[in-house]
Amino acid sequence: MRRILYLVAGTMAALLTSSTVLSEEVAPEPQTLITNVNVFDGVNEDLIKNANVLITGNLITRVSTEKLTVEGATVINGGGRTLIPGLTDAHWHMTMAEVPQITLITGDAYEIAARAVPTAEKTLMRGFTTVRDIGGNSFSLKKLIDSGVIPGPRMLVAGPPLSQTGGHYDYRLPHDIPSETSLDYWGKSGFFVIGDGVPEVRKRAREIFRMGASQIKIAAGGGVASIFDPLDVRQYSLEEMEAIVDVARSYNSYVAAHVFTDEAVQMAVKAGIKSIEHGMLLSSDTLKMMKKNGVWLSTQPLVDDEDRMVFPNPESTKKWIMATDGTENVYKLAKKIGVKIAFGTDAIMDPGMAAKQGKYLSKLSRWFTPYEALKMATSDNAELMELAGPRHPYRKGPLGRITEGAYADLILVNGNPLEDLNLVADPDKNFDLIMKDGKVYKNALN
Repeated sequence: MRRILYLVAGTMAALLTSSTVLSEEVAPEPQTLITNVNVFDGVNEDLIKNANVLITGNLITRVSTEKLTVEGATVINGGGRTLIPGLTDAHWHMTMAEVPQITLITGDAYEIAARAVPTAEKTLMRGFTTVRDIGGNSFSLKKLIDSGVIPGPRMLVAGPPLSQTGGHYDYRLPHDIPSETSLDYWGKSGFFVIGDGVPEVRKRAREIFRMGASQIKIAAGGGVASIFDPLDVRQYSLEEMEAIVDVARSYNSYVAAHVFTDEAVQMAVKAGIKSIEHGMLLSSDTLKMMKKNGVWLSTQPLVDDEDRMVFPNPESTKKWIMATDGTENVYKLAKKIGVKIAFGTDAIMDPGMAAKQGKYLSKLSRWFTPYEALKMATSDNAELMELAGPRHPYRKGPLGRITEGAYADLILVNGNPLEDLNLVADPDKNFDLIMKDGKVYKNALN
């Protein structure tokens, strides 16, 4: 009898185990097959003609010039259009792109968050599937985008930019100085953070990484939009910069620095900073120093044309002209010297400027071929973002490329942007398909 009970118990256990295995079987991932496309893979200038691209889940699993038939896959006929990787912006401010500057005086964090939600969707619908968010408290926004609650691009968030007292991100009002504490409202809400001296900047940098930053952003020199810091000043001492860099290295990440001028950039490079944001006023000697030390120039195609930034105070307008007068020269020098160049827009406090994100990419044709510009806005930017190491939040595959194993962030362009870069300036008209993470957000082919 005991033996029979053992057999029954064993049989029941086997049945329960089998049932558990069956209940835990995962449904196959959805597949999408994009056929009849010419592929710019983000790296090579030559298109892959008459190609077919298979997406499984959120990754590209095959790129082939052979005919593919995949049972159960959703088929999208590209009709001979050009398939390119999702675009990336290496200098974006999701929480500031469309926020009026007056909000920093009269508004609060709730207003900024409310304005940022539609900004995120509009950014994605312009074909920018990844941004390096290089200043502002965007952590919750990123979390909601990644979890599918709201639409938007992937975000590598720097969190609150770190500034010295009187620096570019010291937005305190005149009557707030002198102050008993460096943490004003925007500091306490994680939007801008002020820190002075080695112990304090080290602490603030650690706090920013604790918030979930992919990389750190500091102000190493004066700025345009800020009122109280002249453009020519150097901000932070070498020792303070080195302390911040040391914290970033302890997190296996890096530091980016807002800065324009030679003296400040040279000090930043000596300190170990790896990404120079703006840098329009740099000389060839400084750019050669950057190349030697593997430092990126993350500058923007900003010139004083019909798309100029508009400021409420004349001092910022003067600084804008001073900075953008150097744009032409720095692009030419950096390209000649061979400095690694990233593409970004730095659209800030202006919904009209943010809407021209693709147009700013098309402006690169003034200095670069369409291929060079598109590579910059795809795989080159992705290479810069990889400096975040394990702090990079998207580790399943490469970004900015169309290759097997890469994230399925894709745009189907009606035309060939390698011949006409102006196509990216009007995404509403020319982008017939926008996909991020294997999910279609726009399909104008039907």
